[in-house]
Amino acid sequence: MAVGRSVDLNSDVGEGFGHWPGGPDADLMPLLTSVNVACGFHAGDPLTMRRTVERAVAHGCAIGAQVSYPDLAGFGRRFMEMQPDDLAAAVLYQIGALEAFARVSGSMVRYVKPHGALYNAIVHHEAQAAAVASAVASLHPSLPLLGLPGSAIERSCAAHGVAFVHEGFADRAYAPDGTLMPRTQPGALITDPRQAADHALRLVEAGAHSICVHSDTPGAVAILHAVRDALLAAGVDPAPFAT
Repeated sequence: MAVGRSVDLNSDVGEGFGHWPGGPDADLMPLLTSVNVACGFHAGDPLTMRRTVERAVAHGCAIGAQVSYPDLAGFGRRFMEMQPDDLAAAVLYQIGALEAFARVSGSMVRYVKPHGALYNAIVHHEAQAAAVASAVASLHPSLPLLGLPGSAIERSCAAHGVAFVHEGFADRAYAPDGTLMPRTQPGALITDPRQAADHALRLVEAGAHSICVHSDTPGAVAILHAVRDALLAAGVDPAPFAT
């Protein structure tokens, strides 16, 4: 692994709603370079979004809009057969809401990352992938999108002139075809910090530009510490891909 290389470290944050506090954002953000902020469709209410953005700015994290199906009850982890126009409008709506909070905090939305079932659907679902990519392109084609390499969304981003960033997951196992193993299957979550760190190094060697540790993975803070330490030891500096 080349010394001097950098890689982004991201996590899903702001996933509270009402009285539900969400994940360990305060402990994760000092270790992260980018944060995927829930935009109200799978988690996150307006005040949670504003406080999350303010915390991200205080820690110097790049702010990303984590867009989802409108599925609060299912935490965005249930596939929805949305029409392309509806999905594109939903994506724009979420980015716009987060952009308002980012601006009043002296920052801006710097990238987009689909969440949960939407993230997995647009690996293969061409129509939904095109809807997501076209929504981002209509707002600002220079806004990067995080996703799985070799996916329908990568092809759609290329077709719409949207920058695409390869993402790897330190805390998730992969199927032989390169997709994420479903959470319902044994071994889908990697919760051992050392194993996750080794996994992250392999993903970086394979070309990932951003490494994710989910905030709701058991032991997420310890996992992120191990991943960050392993990257630094290998001569890889954590740095945001979007500035």
